[in-house]
Amino acid sequence: MTTTQAIDFPAVAPVITTPMPVIHDTRTPVSTTGKTTLWQRIAITVRAKGYSLSTERTYVHWAKRFVAWHGKRHPSIMGAAEVQAYLNHLAVDESSAPSTCKQALCALLFLYGQVLGTPLPHLELNRPKSQPRLPVVLSVTEVRNLLAHTEGVPGLVLRLQYGTGLRLMEALRLRVKDLDLDRRVLTVREGKGGKDRTTMVPDSLIPALRAQLAERRKLHDMDLAAGMADVELPHNLAAKLPNAGKQWAWQFLFCSPGYSTCPRTGVIRRHHLHEVNIQRAMRRAVVAAGIAKRATVHTLRHSFATHLLEAGTDIRTIQELLGHSDVETTMIYTHVVNRGGRGTVSPLDRMN
Repeated sequence: MTTTQAIDFPAVAPVITTPMPVIHDTRTPVSTTGKTTLWQRIAITVRAKGYSLSTERTYVHWAKRFVAWHGKRHPSIMGAAEVQAYLNHLAVDESSAPSTCKQALCALLFLYGQVLGTPLPHLELNRPKSQPRLPVVLSVTEVRNLLAHTEGVPGLVLRLQYGTGLRLMEALRLRVKDLDLDRRVLTVREGKGGKDRTTMVPDSLIPALRAQLAERRKLHDMDLAAGMADVELPHNLAAKLPNAGKQWAWQFLFCSPGYSTCPRTGVIRRHHLHEVNIQRAMRRAVVAAGIAKRATVHTLRHSFATHLLEAGTDIRTIQELLGHSDVETTMIYTHVVNRGGRGTVSPLDRMN
């Protein structure tokens, strides 16, 4: 196809392989009126479907890379052949992991099916296949050594993740009202897949969490005095309850030290702590503890599930604590335990 069409979006940077950058001016709210760029149309569609900000950024990111690789041609004059060519490029030329190729494919299917209104023929696309991978799991001793090299709020977040099985963003988005220290219950609101669930609060974290609540209350009182007490509310709750954003119960437990601009609305207020603070603390702790594993923040969630399983907790209970929809997802941890040789004597040891 050789025809060209005027493109309604700004110039696209060359294809890059560095970590994903900020994909649009997050300080400018997206408007649904007037002329919009293709990137804004993607963002609007993602928000209309209730997807997360990370999904919005990911979909715009892959749309930009796809357009850049095809010489900045408009997606509307391309189709399944160009999408498959780009997926082949990712898999062959860039040696991208199957999960990366799948992410790009999902983004492009969304672009054509939901934004441009021209769904691609799914059956004609050669979807990349990935093989199951066992998660990285730390031993109890390794977790103890790692946590010993953490401190402050990042250290508390990492301890909370290991003690409850929370994902990183679930921990950072935890609100005051969802932490019941008297009943030792923590409620996760709109976790992965938009689901709510509850998990335990470790007794050993009660003093630290009470101290964090006290420090957070001081910041909230300062914000109230300065007229800056506000917090992001889910869905249309801000319209239904105009004063809820100022109420103590709705505040993020782990908040940023200063004010920032909301990436979707442009409102300046105190947001939750940025995830990069916890990720950096985790990397420093892994190095300081001398752990020779590719351990990330999410490794603590894997370790939580594996250690519960090793202690005799039934798989259904672990499934509920982790918030998995399918027990098959949770079963991966049985493979981690079994592959470790528990209950099986090595033939080498039988020779003695």
